[in-house]
Amino acid sequence: MGVMLEIKDLHATVGDKEILKGVNLSVEEGQVMAIMGPNGCGKSTLSSVITGNPTYTVTKGSIRFKGKDLLKMSPDERANLGVFLAFQRPIELPGVSMAQLLKAALNAKRKFLKEPALDAVQFMKHIKVRAKALDITDEMLKRSVNVGFSGGEKKRLETFQMAVLEPDFCILDEMDSGLDVDALKVVGNAISSVMRDSKRSFLIITHHDDLLRYVAPDKVAIMQDGKILKVGGADLVSVVEEKGYEAFK
Repeated sequence: MGVMLEIKDLHATVGDKEILKGVNLSVEEGQVMAIMGPNGCGKSTLSSVITGNPTYTVTKGSIRFKGKDLLKMSPDERANLGVFLAFQRPIELPGVSMAQLLKAALNAKRKFLKEPALDAVQFMKHIKVRAKALDITDEMLKRSVNVGFSGGEKKRLETFQMAVLEPDFCILDEMDSGLDVDALKVVGNAISSVMRDSKRSFLIITHHDDLLRYVAPDKVAIMQDGKILKVGGADLVSVVEEKGYEAFK
């Protein structure tokens, strides 16, 4: 397998505060990488920098995605190339249905890739198969994006978007945050169903092991104070659970 994402000596600031202080990380094609660390260590900042959030300024280092310089691309170019972010707190879009959003996003990606747009019939066929697999109802597709949905439903709809858009690299930013046990299981199983493509890579960001009980990582990176301190196997999850992050200082 080749390298999907490679980050070298990445430094980033918000305002005059440095958040990322020399991050080095490599994610292979088809690999599930989990980043664990305490609140405020830079995990979500890293996801924002990868996806091109203009709030953050990269002051040093590089990010290459499928061999290309990601930092030279706009956020929409990164998304169309195959980078997807599932939000910790999905935003609401009143007046825009999930079906409308996904048709626009999918056809924008196809245009970027110089592929023909899907017409209404082709689009509905494409999403219906994925909706059925993830237990997304017609009523959910017709409603405004994330308006009036529970936390678990919003996270499941994020997973549905991922299934429809078929990105190469999926970032899950603390999707387990705020979910009860039942909702967590549903979301975990939904994510697992999207992972069946062996070429798709995942970066799962979390500060505890709840989601990782349902979505087993191939590798785990421990992050503290803006740096990756250690990368190892899934056994690191147990170390965090038993000894906390103090074990890696």
